[in-house]
Parts: sequence; structure tokens; C-alpha cells
Amino acid sequence: MSEEIIPFQIDIPQDRLDDLRQRLAQTRWPDELPGVAWEAGVPLDYLKDMADYWRTGYDWRAHEARLNEFPQFTTDIDGQNVHFLHVRSPEPGALPLIITHGWPGSIVEFMKIIGPLTDPGRHGGDPADAFHVVAPSLPGFGFSSPPAAPGWDTSRVARAWVELMKRLGYHRYGAQGGDTGSIVSPELGRIDPDHVIGVHVNNLGTFPSGDPAELAGLTEADQARLELMTTWGRDMSGYAIVQATRPQTISYALTDSPVGQLAWIVEKFKEWTDPAAKLPEDAIDRDLILTDVSVYWLTGTAGSAARIYYEGARTWGQVQTRSPVPTGVAVFPNDLTIRPLAERDHNVVHWAEFSRGGHFAAMEAPDLLVDDMREFFRPLR
Repeated sequence: MSEEIIPFQIDIPQDRLDDLRQRLAQTRWPDELPGVAWEAGVPLDYLKDMADYWRTGYDWRAHEARLNEFPQFTTDIDGQNVHFLHVRSPEPGALPLIITHGWPGSIVEFMKIIGPLTDPGRHGGDPADAFHVVAPSLPGFGFSSPPAAPGWDTSRVARAWVELMKRLGYHRYGAQGGDTGSIVSPELGRIDPDHVIGVHVNNLGTFPSGDPAELAGLTEADQARLELMTTWGRDMSGYAIVQATRPQTISYALTDSPVGQLAWIVEKFKEWTDPAAKLPEDAIDRDLILTDVSVYWLTGTAGSAARIYYEGARTWGQVQTRSPVPTGVAVFPNDLTIRPLAERDHNVVHWAEFSRGGHFAAMEAPDLLVDDMREFFRPLR
């Protein structure tokens, strides 16, 4: 296995963009029930408008060029071609930090936070808080190749990240992540505690073990999150069940229909963003949403990305070995993060709750997320 690190740039062939526009123009639209709005899924008029803008107004090349401003590389780890951003800080004492996205996210999530993290002096911060940022694409997501064989669960991803940081020459580093990243990053701390100095997470999933004592005396905020967890399981978990049980079947629809891929993802941007936002683009710029969706579509990775659910479903809800690494938890609106359960599984030394933002914190409230990351890692440097 070669350990070579190869420079990479995104360069989507023009015929792939032409094909996208043609498919959008030829969409076969379904009907819908009147008056149900978002309750049954993405409304027809909304999606038609979004798809029309994707076809006629959205400029992939502009956003491709923006992504290519970040140094990118690929390397082979455990038989998997891993794509990653590696943005070094101009500050010589910067702390290496590996940040991990989730589904339906991508490296696009981090476009607003990389600058403030790597060069805080240029963004109103203290240069002493600088990070060297490593941001991989999860295996099967975006510009990382689809795994050639089963077994790429979050633990294996974490082991690959350990190797990646070692290969980059970073032997003392922090980890951060949300969604799937909030599983991978703590796992990094469990398997590499001699090198991981701290783990910061947002959108940390916490699950009761069945012991009623765990849920005794919850705060009002934690009780509300527990109720939201029940609502999620009843009304909002269909995508997860499909991806955890039949990722291959759903991959045909999502890989063949750009509108299908758009609907599958934009529904989550509606349900998981700041509840104060009426529409997804009220929380996150429409172009940024479409850049994220375009990464899935243009790389044809809807199915391989869904497999992270399939690989991990067997361990969902199981209590993990408690991490020994100092952990910081940022809780944004719509996060299902219950403090006593977080403290059961993690060495929580920092806790912050925010009234603004949502699941996609790096896109919705980058200022809050960056400030919290700086605060958490400051005493650990």
C-alpha cells in the first residue's frame, strides 16, 4: 500500500454538468396531496422552484473554484482512497485539528469556518487560537472513493483518521465533528488517547440505555430534547431506516434522478436547521445547500454515502466505552443531546447551549461554533 499524499483539485467534466441540466429539464413530476405542506415531505412547488434555480441560476463552476481555494489531497488508507482538505495556519504554534462531517453533509459544510480556524487574526480572533485544519471526506462521500468492500463503519473510519494524522506528521492533535462526525471524533479519542488532546462535538446523539435512573431529574431543556427524540423516531427517521437497511435500493433512485437526490437532502435541511427558519434557505444560503447537493450528485455517491448507516446500524443506541479524552459539547437547537447521557459516555469538561443555529452549525452559525471550539481547546493546547 502506498502512503503517498497526492495533490488534488476538483474538476467536474462539463458533460456531467450538461447532463445534470438536461435531467432537471426532463423531470417527471409527481402529484401531491393538497394542504399538507411539509408534513408529507418536500412540497411540489418548493422543489420545482429549487430545481429550476439549480438548472438555470446556480453556478457550480464558481463554487468549485471556491472549494479549490483550499489545498486538497488524496491518499490510500486501508485500501480506501481518502480525499481531504489540509489547510495549514500561518501561525507556527497552531494546533492540528481534524474535523469530520456527517450525512447529508460534506466538506462544503466547513467552507465558512476554515478561515477563522486557521487564521483567527484575520477574522477578529486571537492568533494563539489558530489550528492547522484537516477535513476529510468520509469514505464513500464526495471525492473519497466508494469502499470496495463492507466493513467501513465509524470505528474503521476513526482508525483511518489516526493513520491520516500520523501520515501528515501530527502526533498531538484535536478532533471535532457533528452528526456522523460526532461519532467518529470521540472514537478517535478512545483508540488514540495518547495523541488526541481533546474532542469537540456538536449534534451529539445520546441514547437512553433503558435505566430509568438515567432520565431522573432532567432539566427542562433536556426533557424537551428527550421529547424531540421521541418525535424524531416516530415522524422523522424514515430516511435513516431506509439507508440502514436498504441503501442499495434507494441508491438507484438517488443516482438516476437529480430531483430525487435534491428532495432527499433538502428535506433534512428543512427539518434539522434552526427551527426559527421557515425555509431551508432562511437558515443556509441556497447556493451553499445546492453546492452540498451537487457534490453528492456530481460524484454519484448517494448510495455509497448511505452505507455509513448500513454499517453502523448494528450498534445504534448501544452504550459506548467511556472516552477518557476531555470532551466539549456544543448544543444547538434541534440537537438530540441530553447532558446526563453525554456525561455517561464522555469525559465532558465543557458544555455550551445556543439558542441560534441548528444541526448544520458550521453553515448556520459558524461564529458560534468557531468561538466555542476556540474556548474548549484553549486550555488544552
